Amino acid sequence: MNPIDMAVKVLSRDGLVVYPTETVYGLGADALSEDAVMRVYEAKNRPVGKPISVAVSDMEMLSAVAVVDDAARAFIERFLPGPVTVILPAKSCLPAVLTGGTGLVGIRWPDHEVAIAIIARLDSPITATSANMSDDIAPTRPDEVSVPHDYLVDGGELPGTPSTVVDLTVRRILRKGAEWEAVEAFLETLR
Repeated sequence: MNPIDMAVKVLSRDGLVVYPTETVYGLGADALSEDAVMRVYEAKNRPVGKPISVAVSDMEMLSAVAVVDDAARAFIERFLPGPVTVILPAKSCLPAVLTGGTGLVGIRWPDHEVAIAIIARLDSPITATSANMSDDIAPTRPDEVSVPHDYLVDGGELPGTPSTVVDLTVRRILRKGAEWEAVEAFLETLR
């Protein structure tokens, strides 16, 4: 069984998969399964109430889990797929625990063929949080992964620059990461 099929098999049984992105290794679980999402919180020792982002493989999936207005769509068309996390109003299909009670969800659309293939084949968004214990350094190599998981897809060494996090509901950067200057310039055009 190839690594993509194996990852999908694990995810479809509420398992945890470590997968490569264009930034760091992510810890993936079926984002539509509350049980699987709770396993991510436990694995990372992350406080429940701290939101977890989700990764999607296309615009259709993104629109299925979040409310996308015209300004958000323009931003997404410019920067995604890529190393940017967009925060948008969550739709009710997502478990409330993912949003930490905020009603908002962070969305990654990774520019990495392995991550996209896993999500597309599962046909469901997966969690997009780094594969490390809460507050530890995000892993760029498989041997740096410090969280319990059921399966790891080896993507070699990754660049390690975290994604830029943008709250599109208030059009503000919450975390400066990859491409943040371009993001900031684009947000100015939306004001």
